Amino acid sequence: MENKRTLSFAQLVNLSFGFFGVQIAYALQSANISRIFATLGADPHQLSFFWILPPLMGMIVQPLIGKWSDRTWCRMGRRKPYLLVGAIVAVLVMILLPNAGSLNLSTAYVFLGLNAAMWFGLFSLIFLDTSINVAMQPFKMMVGDMVTEEQKTQAYSIQSFLCNAGSLVGYLLPIFFTWIGIANEAPEGMVPPSVITSFYVGAAILIICVLYTFLKVRELPPAEYAEFHKIAPPAEDKTQKDNLLALLFKAPSTFWTVGLVQFFCWSAFLYMWTYSNGAIAFNCWDGVTDTASKAYQDAGNWVGVVFAVQAVGSIIWATLLPRFRNVKTAYVISLLIGAAGFASIFFVHDKFLICASYFLIGTAWAAMLALPFTLLTNALEGSPRMGSYLGLFNCTICLPQIVAAATGGLVLKLAGGSQPGMLMIAGGLLVLGAVCVRFIKINK
Repeated sequence: MENKRTLSFAQLVNLSFGFFGVQIAYALQSANISRIFATLGADPHQLSFFWILPPLMGMIVQPLIGKWSDRTWCRMGRRKPYLLVGAIVAVLVMILLPNAGSLNLSTAYVFLGLNAAMWFGLFSLIFLDTSINVAMQPFKMMVGDMVTEEQKTQAYSIQSFLCNAGSLVGYLLPIFFTWIGIANEAPEGMVPPSVITSFYVGAAILIICVLYTFLKVRELPPAEYAEFHKIAPPAEDKTQKDNLLALLFKAPSTFWTVGLVQFFCWSAFLYMWTYSNGAIAFNCWDGVTDTASKAYQDAGNWVGVVFAVQAVGSIIWATLLPRFRNVKTAYVISLLIGAAGFASIFFVHDKFLICASYFLIGTAWAAMLALPFTLLTNALEGSPRMGSYLGLFNCTICLPQIVAAATGGLVLKLAGGSQPGMLMIAGGLLVLGAVCVRFIKINK
């Protein structure tokens, strides 16, 4: 087998096409979870707690998927079996989650401050995020498995484009269905039909896209994989016996220094996902806080719009990132522009002007999607445990979200209960992330 085998543009697209559908599901979750739980009766000070479980599941699941798939060699492939199972479970949960308020669950039954509908929604959220993580991780691994170093930048750029395109669709689905006449209001304690329909359509697109990649992509069998990467065949590779903890201790310094930056960046975005709905409703809809009101639900739709604008900003900025000669400089500039976007939300009271704030935030998101994985995969080039390391690296995404979610209620109290103030704090976190970029060690 020729080691320098290259893939056509169409093959590179096929490799990541399912990511488009997976990202639609992730975008629907990100933009609507706070809205759904607020509708089910959650107090604003509780909202951040609902965001603990998704990253916690990712922190548990993704390293395991990496470890198991590193050792999986079967007729269906190495990573593809996990991709398919994750997508099927995600589809089932996407049908259940938005109906949490429509199943006649007793709102009188309260345990640990949550009614039965919120408990149902919480467990649905656990399964949704777990399945999305299972379906998402194989796409990153397959690029590392099957693409030459010369084509990696193009492959990850295609994946980034499909990621942001999927986000764009997911964010806009609720407002689109409202525009064509599907109700955006519902009785108290129930999720509006526009949101429910969005989850149904998102689930359909997800399974279609994943099946396309599953059927179109042929993964490398063990012998070809070993020859392609110039490593020992799996049966002879002694590092396969290393456990995840041992691998963590062997991780290159790039793993840890980039992880420090990740901590501040992902904490900031957790606050954005949690408090954007309340902040926009308060700033741009005359201080509305009633989650059952038409104004609050209209603000919820607008969250999808501003998140879509953020995705557009990310797509545009991603095309400019390769023009920077220094990766660390690009990282710093991106995070500082994003920080300015976060801080400006506090002062903006026009729903159209606030789109500019989220456009700026898109620059930080573009850098977070591209630069950490570029730095890490270069440091891991030639490692037979690429999947395990990428799974472990996901902990640098999940852990900060868990910390931010666990402390969100306390921070909100310190901010005087101001949800716009929480986004100002998010801007400060991105500044700290930019400062920490100087500690990144670029090595192999």
